[in-house]
Amino acid sequence: MTVQSDLQKAVAACEAAKGTYKVMGQSTQDQSAKQMYDEMSSDLEKHLQYLNSRLNYISQGNELNQQQ
Repeated sequence: MTVQSDLQKAVAACEAAKGTYKVMGQSTQDQSAKQMYDEMSSDLEKHLQYLNSRLNYISQGNELNQQQ
């Protein structure tokens, strides 16, 4: 496995978790739980920004991550 494929998997997992938190937040009537899920979703958005930034860097020809 390459770093790039690992990052792609991490992005996919993060997006899935973010979607799950959003659904859970929308489906609960408990306001404190709703806030918790919204905060968790926001945290994952920050993680996604970092992961996507790193993935873009690697995809743009970082020679250490190019397969020969």
